[in-house]
Amino acid sequence: MRDLGDWDYVIVGAGTAGCVLANRLSEDPGVRVLLLEAGKRDNYIWVHIPVGYLYCIGNPRVDWGFKTSPDKGLNGRSLVYPRGKVLGGSSSINGMIYMRGQAWDYDHWRQLGLAGWGWDDVLPYFRKSEDHYAWDDELHAQGGNLRVEEQRISWELLDAFRDACEENGIPKIRDFNKGDNFGSAYFQVTQKSGMRWNGVKAFLKPAQNRPNLNIVTEAHVAQIRFENGRASGLDLEIAGEPATVAISGELLVAAGAIGSPQLLELSGIGNPEVLSNAGIETRHALPSIGENLQDHLQLRPVFKVKNAKSLNKMAKTWTGKAKIGLEYLLKRSGPMSSAPSQLGVFAKTDPSFETANVEYHVQPLSLPKFGEPLHDFPAMTASVCNLRPESRGHVHITSPDKGAQPEIQPNYLSAEADRRVAADSIRLTRKLMASPAMARFKPEEYLPGPDLTSEDELIKAAGDIGTTIFHPVSTCRMGVDEKSVVDDRLRLRGFENIRVIDASVMPTITSGNTNAPTVMIAEKGADMIKADRRAG
Repeated sequence: MRDLGDWDYVIVGAGTAGCVLANRLSEDPGVRVLLLEAGKRDNYIWVHIPVGYLYCIGNPRVDWGFKTSPDKGLNGRSLVYPRGKVLGGSSSINGMIYMRGQAWDYDHWRQLGLAGWGWDDVLPYFRKSEDHYAWDDELHAQGGNLRVEEQRISWELLDAFRDACEENGIPKIRDFNKGDNFGSAYFQVTQKSGMRWNGVKAFLKPAQNRPNLNIVTEAHVAQIRFENGRASGLDLEIAGEPATVAISGELLVAAGAIGSPQLLELSGIGNPEVLSNAGIETRHALPSIGENLQDHLQLRPVFKVKNAKSLNKMAKTWTGKAKIGLEYLLKRSGPMSSAPSQLGVFAKTDPSFETANVEYHVQPLSLPKFGEPLHDFPAMTASVCNLRPESRGHVHITSPDKGAQPEIQPNYLSAEADRRVAADSIRLTRKLMASPAMARFKPEEYLPGPDLTSEDELIKAAGDIGTTIFHPVSTCRMGVDEKSVVDDRLRLRGFENIRVIDASVMPTITSGNTNAPTVMIAEKGADMIKADRRAG
């Protein structure tokens, strides 16, 4: 039995939040910090080359390989559900888009009673972590850990789609991160000079040589040990060998929207019925753990095009592949430097919405699904997701085995409002593609198909072409009510020395990609921990 010793702070999960926490807490030389990651080091080449996400998703070297349960809203389909199992977590395999969400999101959290979580409260934390390539003002900052740059690519098709948006009252803007995202722009990304800038590069590497920080990979936690109502230690395996850890201070659970509720339930904290069915004795009843799962369902309408450069065509020939590779080798630009989605559009499917309610991820390519080859015809994809879904799912263990995948049931399109937005999203996409700016490309709808026009047909089509955009959140919901999992200082209800700090604590999903908000939550959580330690 390997004994890792006694620590002031033990962090479970070296994903986005865990990397931030390890850096900020180890700034104090008077505390000892242990960071545990179930995956391996991020020394896999495709982690660092932006296009490498194609080789990471579904790859057991870096991905947990989760799948959702069959989903009624998706017409009985189950989805591949990528989550990073590697140092850096999902920041090592994600789409690299830097997106804070809208001011409305955080002001809504404050309206729910969560003091200190409004837009004006969290903006300083976004700025604290940011190293923006160009802007240093009241909204952006330079000199932080997380590099944010423009993409090193442009496409005629995407420029035309921006023009089409403008023709339909959606303005061209420069920045999605000012609080009101309405408009179109090329996404800014967490990259540096055409390379992925994950949580490891941003936060761990600057701290890794501190004598008070220990980083252990291939460390899979089985359960939390308790003594006198406190987390006293962990049982785990390191590269398959049993090990133990003692906790003298705080346990910080940062295993993400899937891993955090899973660990708590394996440790006997959760809904007694769920725990009993999984063969786990209830230690502390907290029925909301694993509930409230929210995700952005992405609909992927595909349009064949003519008279335009498309990655489908470029990547089909050895000559095209060679040109793409050479451009990246010499300039760190072109398709290999590209995020999965290049152009973003925030729009309203109905003018009654106060703020944008859908987000487009527009791509000069098409494919049946992630991991499959590109179509053999020139095409573009105008992916669109509902930013504020009302559907709620769950994540729950079904076995006492830490290696068994939990049940993941998003319940997409289970809410009537979500079905209405889905149908309206397809209609809006068709309107944009039929705009004069797109006419020279002669767009022809391939998916879901132009013959589908009724509300029922469009809702069914949404279930057929919808997929996850990899934004699961809210399974350990923060709130002021007794049914919430953590309080407004991220403390697990019923325990004095356990906090959950990751995307799982979001009360409601943010309006956009979730990596930057997770960094913010960890930055704010670290400050709370430091303040509570000073207060004794």
